[in-house]
Amino acid sequence: MAFHGCFFFFFFFFPFFLIILFIPCNAHGGTNQPPPAIKLNVIDRCWRRSPNWQRHRQQLGACSVGFSGKMTNNVGADVVKYKVTDDSDHPLEPKPGTLRFGATAIKGKVWITFKKDMRIKLKKPLLISSFTTIDGRGASVHIAGGGCLLLHQVSDVIIHGIRIHHCQPQMSGKVLGPDSKVAELGDVDGDAIRLVASSRVWIDHNTLYECHDGLLDVTRGSTDVTVSNNWFRNHDKVMLLGHDDEFVEDKKMRVTVAFNHFGPNCYQRMPRVRHGYAHVVNNLYQGWEQYAIGGSMNPSVMSEANLFIAPESENKEVIANNNCCRDKLHKCP
Repeated sequence: MAFHGCFFFFFFFFPFFLIILFIPCNAHGGTNQPPPAIKLNVIDRCWRRSPNWQRHRQQLGACSVGFSGKMTNNVGADVVKYKVTDDSDHPLEPKPGTLRFGATAIKGKVWITFKKDMRIKLKKPLLISSFTTIDGRGASVHIAGGGCLLLHQVSDVIIHGIRIHHCQPQMSGKVLGPDSKVAELGDVDGDAIRLVASSRVWIDHNTLYECHDGLLDVTRGSTDVTVSNNWFRNHDKVMLLGHDDEFVEDKKMRVTVAFNHFGPNCYQRMPRVRHGYAHVVNNLYQGWEQYAIGGSMNPSVMSEANLFIAPESENKEVIANNNCCRDKLHKCP
């Protein structure tokens, strides 16, 4: 089947390739020091080798790769260091010490860490401000059972080391947004992380699973995004890049998808790309149901050095061409 877009396939399995993929996706607890024999990928080599990483957390900002670029706008002497000590939540009047207060009520650059292990149930989606880093290293942090993360018209955001799961749809309502401004949100589908018209975003070393809708949506003109070292599992529609067929502004979208682990029990959209460009490189695909990588509306996708472990079922389609869905007889998955 011809694909009306650009797919390039280069399968170079270097001696270190499998080792890179099987190191833990989340840096939770302990010293975050890898065993001496483990060979780290380029991101983890940048910070995990240091025994003093906790005193130099901002080093992480220099470790990103791909289209997000180096996250240098998130670091510096003017960064506010904020520690989450309270796992409660209030959509409009968050208390100091809560995650929502740190992500919305502090102006300028903020670096958020966590005092202890915690499970946070957000009562409404969390609108994250520009120049915000959410750094879960050193604690086991779950965002689960309620609203999840929404980046709306923001830039320079890092989300690192968080477990996000069982996100639920949310009815329309008011919520505190960036710069402590109240925002009116419409109904929200229940994605783990959704980007809307946002740029320079790095999503790294998170675990995402079992949400009501998607695990990660990059939509409505969002661009310059890197998705790396994450574990996506137990989900149907995993990752959507591009809002819908009519939203041509997504032609400018550029996303890097690198060093991620997809599976087990992922069905499709790893990712599904509309209009824009995605570099999908050095990922592990541990089975799929419908397809692994899909596209429509003439996207460009470079799939490079990925490892695909085909499912035992008869369906072993790696790439799905959904351009045919533009006729009236088919519906795009």
